[in-house]
Amino acid sequence: MQTPLILASTSRYRKALLEKLGLRFQCASPEVDETSRPRETADTLVRRLAHAKASAIARQHDQGLIIGSDQVCVCDGRILGKPGTVENAVAQLMLAQGRSVIFYTGLCVINAANGHAEQLVEPFTVHFRSLDEAAIRRYVEAERPLDCAGSFKCEGMGIVLFKALEGRDPNALIGLPLIGLIDLLALHGLHLP
Repeated sequence: MQTPLILASTSRYRKALLEKLGLRFQCASPEVDETSRPRETADTLVRRLAHAKASAIARQHDQGLIIGSDQVCVCDGRILGKPGTVENAVAQLMLAQGRSVIFYTGLCVINAANGHAEQLVEPFTVHFRSLDEAAIRRYVEAERPLDCAGSFKCEGMGIVLFKALEGRDPNALIGLPLIGLIDLLALHGLHLP
């Protein structure tokens, strides 16, 4: 019998990525305060929140592997999260245009039976094209990336915003680094394929 696998997220993006691995899993919504702490770095923040999300769901189960993930992007030293509004999305993309932005995705897998956790932080750099506000507004209106850290969907039209991508796993940009996840699952005894 396979160990239950639970994704501590209701993100449709993370769910679609995990489905690529052909594993049976459930999704659960963790109740976690995602507020950053004073002077907390981006990598520390996503590591803490990924663990907190996985832990919140692990406490509700006596067995299973729980996957938690969190993502932020950093531009000019500022941590940017999900924009929520069109104006915030335009402002984030105006800040990013012509610059390199680093995305940090925290990943945690906890064994609910024994509390053992494995974690990693996957960085990924996006080099943005120089764009004017009108082009950015057209993109935001067309794709509505209001629930995406960094204000774009790289799996969609967001690719028009970039001049280069740099990192180990492009899935990290969507919020679930599958290469790292496969490594963490193996540390818990779940080997793919």
